[in-house]
Amino acid sequence: MNATSKLLLAALVTVFLPLTAQCEDKKIEGHIIGYYCAVNNIGCPVDMEDPVIANERIFVISTGEKQWVFVPNVDRAVLARHITEMARVTGDLNEKYNSIQAKTLEVKKGDTWKMVWSQVWEDEFRAKFNVPMGAGK
Repeated sequence: MNATSKLLLAALVTVFLPLTAQCEDKKIEGHIIGYYCAVNNIGCPVDMEDPVIANERIFVISTGEKQWVFVPNVDRAVLARHITEMARVTGDLNEKYNSIQAKTLEVKKGDTWKMVWSQVWEDEFRAKFNVPMGAGK
């Protein structure tokens, strides 16, 4: 490798290395709760069979008192099924909009994490059954 090639390679690494660091998946952990519950701290369902869930339209991951993150690309039914459970979401975190574009959703079962949703599974399902994006949400 000649000096020009080495210099070009070093320049490319310098330019693109920060971009790859920004694209790294983030993990957030917290409990799945309804947005109304998160904002008002009232009307919180106690488990997935609680009829109060029907009043919730949006679910979030509560990461602390009065702190939550929206997960807009995971279907409401998936989040409602795991209400009050400890969850871990991996994906692209958008701090400006307090949301995460999920790639995976895991829930804690005992001492282990179980994957209950992934973008890959969603994409495969939609391709197999020819379901357009946004249908069913």
